Amino acid sequence: MLKIYNSLKREKQVFAPIEANKVRMYVCGMTVYDYCHLGHARVMVVFDMVYRWLKASGYDVTYVRNITDIDDKIIRRAAENGETIQQLTNRFIAYMHEDADALGVLRPDHEPRATEYVPEMLDLIGKLESNGLAYHAADGDVNYAVRKFDGYGKLSGKSLDDLRAGERVEVDSAKQDPLDFVLWKHAKPGEPAWESPWGEGRPGWHIECSAMSSKLLGQHFDIHGGGQDLQFPHHENEIAQSEGANCCTFVNYWMHNGFVRVDNEKMSKSLGNFFTIRTVLEQYDAEVIRFFILRAHYRSALNYSDAHLDDAKRSLDGLYFALRDVPPAKIAIDWNNDFAARFAAALNEDFDSHGAIAVLFELAGEVNRQRSAELSGLLKALGGVIGLLEREPMAYLRANAGNGGGLDEAVIEQLIADRAAAKKARNFAEADRIRDELKAGGIVLDDSAQGTSWRRA
Repeated sequence: MLKIYNSLKREKQVFAPIEANKVRMYVCGMTVYDYCHLGHARVMVVFDMVYRWLKASGYDVTYVRNITDIDDKIIRRAAENGETIQQLTNRFIAYMHEDADALGVLRPDHEPRATEYVPEMLDLIGKLESNGLAYHAADGDVNYAVRKFDGYGKLSGKSLDDLRAGERVEVDSAKQDPLDFVLWKHAKPGEPAWESPWGEGRPGWHIECSAMSSKLLGQHFDIHGGGQDLQFPHHENEIAQSEGANCCTFVNYWMHNGFVRVDNEKMSKSLGNFFTIRTVLEQYDAEVIRFFILRAHYRSALNYSDAHLDDAKRSLDGLYFALRDVPPAKIAIDWNNDFAARFAAALNEDFDSHGAIAVLFELAGEVNRQRSAELSGLLKALGGVIGLLEREPMAYLRANAGNGGGLDEAVIEQLIADRAAAKKARNFAEADRIRDELKAGGIVLDDSAQGTSWRRA
């Protein structure tokens, strides 16, 4: 029985889909004006794990993750680069896909771009205006009247009085209240614009997710996810827009993953303390990064450092050692098996990938003790459920992280052959020198009765 921590109710709840055996899930995706950083990687990997587990549990899942391809930052960056907005966004969408593919993230079922759903946004704004929740301001913007929506603050737990405290009314602001937020921005010279009943302009940020999710999943759907930083105001505003326009419940279960932190501060572009995915991939194998993200519970803070990634690599190596030493049999998972049952129980407890990975280590210990191909097969199969352990062990252990730096495989094999010849000639000093040369190049040798194998440290 799957339980999900519902941010809206602030408690774990048994998951009951709106439609039997079907799940409709929306996750807020990337604003594509720069490379994705590890905070984005966490969103992608966490909800990929959720998507995989829901499907493994027998649900028919429709997963939507949007792309924001128009906003102030995109417009500004394109102007700075001297390129069109579409050139900029298409390039960074391609980079995002490269990063996601490297991390083993499955493509969502739908990946809508905001610019493709402007008619749906205009329709939603029109409904809000008809329902008395939106107004056309003197400056040409269309704003949402926050105080006219009774449920505002129910997701974030913020009251209107709390939000109002400390706010200042902007000088010459056309808003009726400082808490109001923009649904439609009037056109400015040189900026992209669409026709609308309120004049030329472009959509505000919050309205896009309400429009895209309702178009692709319906006005009422099961799960909405995203980073913790989106809980307020973005997701709060989505609820106000969607429920205010459609007069029905918007989402049943809200999920928010924790921050990635560096020196106890949230990793973000605005703070300048972010590490792009491709920068980290220059040092670490992509599966190590995925493992690093999944071995923490998705709601907890994730502390980034080279030391933590090094530790993640050693841990993942250990699982692959078990698969290397005991070649896995191809099996179908028997969910009544004790290891499989406890693995499932962990993931059913609010997608506890930390607990599920702990079961994998227990299972690896049994593989090493019993030398059982069936248990090794189970280890590989269970890891595959969450996108781990899907490679051949030696392919992983010999993988060269990053941009291809380090010793070439042909060079390594030749040095190992030279070392074997030196040992045969009883030139042990030369054999030791070659081992040290390989070690300095990050290559670990494992001697056995069957010969010498190698892996990257």
